[in-house]
Amino acid sequence: MITAGRMAAVDANAAALGVPRKQLMESSGNAVARVVREVAPDAERVAIVAGRGNNGGDAFVAARFLDAFDTRTYLLGRPETISTDIARENYEALREAEYAVETVTDSRDLDVGDPDVVVDAMLGTGVTGALRDPEAAAAREVNALDATVVAVDVPSGVDADTGESEGVAVEAEHVVTFHDEKPGLSRLDATVHVADIGIPAAAETFTGPGDLLALGRDPQSHKGDHGEVLVVGGGPYTGAPALAAGAALRAGADLVRVACPERVAREVQGYSENFILVPFEGETLAPDHVDGLLQRAADHDVVVFGPGLGAAAETLEAVGEFLARYDGRAVVDADALQVVPEVETDATLVCTPHQGELRKMGGSTSEEWREREALVAEFASDLGHTLLVKGAYDVVSDGTETRVNRTGNPGMTVGGTGDVLAGVAGAVLCTQEPLDAAAIAAYANGRAGDLVVEERGFGLVATDLLERVPEAMWGERDE
Repeated sequence: MITAGRMAAVDANAAALGVPRKQLMESSGNAVARVVREVAPDAERVAIVAGRGNNGGDAFVAARFLDAFDTRTYLLGRPETISTDIARENYEALREAEYAVETVTDSRDLDVGDPDVVVDAMLGTGVTGALRDPEAAAAREVNALDATVVAVDVPSGVDADTGESEGVAVEAEHVVTFHDEKPGLSRLDATVHVADIGIPAAAETFTGPGDLLALGRDPQSHKGDHGEVLVVGGGPYTGAPALAAGAALRAGADLVRVACPERVAREVQGYSENFILVPFEGETLAPDHVDGLLQRAADHDVVVFGPGLGAAAETLEAVGEFLARYDGRAVVDADALQVVPEVETDATLVCTPHQGELRKMGGSTSEEWREREALVAEFASDLGHTLLVKGAYDVVSDGTETRVNRTGNPGMTVGGTGDVLAGVAGAVLCTQEPLDAAAIAAYANGRAGDLVVEERGFGLVATDLLERVPEAMWGERDE
């Protein structure tokens, strides 16, 4: 089972792995044609109602595999408005080979006659909301026919994740969906055919540019819509909370505040005028500070807890008390990690240990990433929180689903890169689910390090990553 959003990411990751999208479209169209032949072997006339996106592109391919039938393709819209290159190429292939193709620029002009089969390829899984004309009018036309209806990926007008529709939707008897079933399809009164189109398992396992597709921004956004992060750190160290805070800002958080001992507040502020400092009394975090921090945390979307706090007994006691009473979202890093297994909490945690810290938490590890993948998944399940275990291959797991990140390089063994990762994770966790946030953070942090090394070679320092985080997150998106 895979959601529409995750399917888009996997599709883009497959392309990044070297599997051409045109090849996947060829496989998809072939699968649609195969189902048509299976469910209506005695049919004579097939009408394909195609949109201008890749869903329509799948149908253009299908038309070439339906030569045994009298097939006619109806394109809703002008050919020059077909939205992707590969869909346009497959449309032109039909035209050049003189297949029967009609363009419908006015929904009132759609007349598919009396076909035995209708292939609905107007809109795919990436489109939600109520249908508008010409798709709405076409859906009503299709539903009025006495024909077998085969939908490509999802019936147009139906939300693939919920199975619901906000208005008129195509009533399909059969749905040909690709790679894996979508959650909402089981709620439909239709037979679902899942077609293997050649997407490798690695496109789901390994993070890639497709994961970044989740980072879209509404043009009408306001301050705070993309998250407010509270970094709790510092005391023995001042650079760590500053790196985490800077990374959270570079990763898209709208506001970042740093709660740190007043003794080091001036030093932390000195790293950037963009930080808002909320100092607390004393030289290190202590139990007396927890009430105030909980009040602060309630006004933030995510807390990044741990960078530079140190491992003094009273500090770890305060960490435990905070987590026991906190019910929001937090990224836990550095010395604070060792407290997590001992605390019962209602908080949603993303824990970011390196392998030594993982062992200190009670987990097991291995130098072989496949073995480590299984061990991390098992420990995440036992722990009840999401783990991002840093290494040459980062392993991210919530105990149910596991992903592996391969970005990054040996230059990132330098101190402070983990603080940057924690800050990036904190920013992304403001808007994404924990597993997705951890996977995106791992990919972006490692990619930022790769960009630095590509430009300068080894010898990077953690502050070098900050300038490259935006490029790693938004420059790598596969649209």
